[in-house]
Amino acid sequence: MPVVFRYNGVRFFFFSNEGSPREPIHIHAQQGDAEAKFWLRPEVTVAENFGFDRPALTELLGVVLQNRELIEGRWHEYFG
Repeated sequence: MPVVFRYNGVRFFFFSNEGSPREPIHIHAQQGDAEAKFWLRPEVTVAENFGFDRPALTELLGVVLQNRELIEGRWHEYFG
């Protein structure tokens, strides 16, 4: 489970096995029992949310948007 970066105690990562066929580029965010999944294209959107309140989710959406190039680069490095 490669961790791409951390932000204010939230871990941003993707799973080593992202489906077969592999799902489009996305990132998971987890803090404690809360977890969310964000699609990166065509625009950054929330795919799933389990436990983050709306203000936290809005903040995380912005963090993913600001780090989209980093996330995509790491995705391509890892999955080829």
